[in-house]
Amino acid sequence: MQIEKYTIGTGDRFAHQGLAQLKATLKAREAGIQVYPVWNKSNREHTIVGSKPDDLRAEADAAVAALGWKEAYYVDADHIGLKTVDAFIEASDFYTLDVADFTGKAAKQEALDSFVATMGKYIGSLSIPGIERPFEISKDTVAAAARKFLLAVQEAGRIYRYVAEKKGRNDFVTEISVDETDTPQTPVELFFILAMIAGEEIPAQTIAPKFTGRFNKGVDYVGDLAQFEKEFDEDLSVIAFSIKEFGLPATLKLSVHSGSDKFSLYPIINRLIKKHDAGLHVKTAGTTWLEEVTGLAESGKEGLELGKEIYREAYAHFDELTAPYATVIDIDRSKLPTPEAVQEWDSAKYVNTLRHVQSHPDYNQNFRQLIHVGFKVAAKMGSRYTDALKANEAIIARNVTENIFDRHIKPIFS
Repeated sequence: MQIEKYTIGTGDRFAHQGLAQLKATLKAREAGIQVYPVWNKSNREHTIVGSKPDDLRAEADAAVAALGWKEAYYVDADHIGLKTVDAFIEASDFYTLDVADFTGKAAKQEALDSFVATMGKYIGSLSIPGIERPFEISKDTVAAAARKFLLAVQEAGRIYRYVAEKKGRNDFVTEISVDETDTPQTPVELFFILAMIAGEEIPAQTIAPKFTGRFNKGVDYVGDLAQFEKEFDEDLSVIAFSIKEFGLPATLKLSVHSGSDKFSLYPIINRLIKKHDAGLHVKTAGTTWLEEVTGLAESGKEGLELGKEIYREAYAHFDELTAPYATVIDIDRSKLPTPEAVQEWDSAKYVNTLRHVQSHPDYNQNFRQLIHVGFKVAAKMGSRYTDALKANEAIIARNVTENIFDRHIKPIFS
């Protein structure tokens, strides 16, 4: 299974917005943008909302059938490992292999020595087309990369082979995630990670590295734009070189995790993928859930009251809700409105505070991040929440489609 050049991951925690998400891709087609949808949902999200991977497949298939989509689409088993993959075997055809727990832990010495030996030809001055300066590679450079990443890539190999045994090698796309580390990978580290992937014979088609800066959930990038541009540019050069050097799939491309709402990065990404004629995968990380709450608030009356209740409960359970996301949120509690203040808001005030329009004076990224991690509150509401989605389907769908197309697909891919 060969992935297309441009793909966008559309998470849908409550499985009600498949049509609205696919409509964004159809709008892209009308605008001449060839981007393909990937519905993604992690095991943690399934557990919290009480859904199953089969539900996500059913949602995707139903949307495709209803809108007459005739092209490729995918269902992503997002951030899975050997302990969680079995539930995803039937439903998924895209697997994001999460090996964060193994990064930084050393493989067996024999394996480390073997990898260093196989990389002997690169010791010295390594020139990568597209990167002006050569890299000086020593035996210690290779050994350090192996100690940090080899065990993780070996685990990725075990997961890949397990899935391949169950599904067949040609029936799914493999993504490898190395973004959940403390520091960004250097171009040299990415080069050797790709060598390790080739050594494990994993036909990876997307790789998610760690970039400089903060990729917080649902809000804009925080960091040095010039440094990000340098890293992204060099990573694209490393991938193009590694495809030829190691015989990796020609479709191998970068994946940007927590890629939603990184508005300051989109012009950079757009320019560089065109410069390199490179592919790209972007995961939108819960954006649809925020658009559901926005739509409910915009609808007024019961929908607005539900939005206020979600915030009130999230505020009351702040520590519980934010703890699992500590590395990908930055909430200044002093800048959160009190639930009592929010209770007095009208529809416009709530919507403008939540909707990610940075130029609006009411926009509050702290409020937005707390709502983002507060989907557990809505999950506990059960049918009361999902019934509200059905009752306000049109207004929510408009928000979902406009957000994915206007704020994401157009600036990234057009």
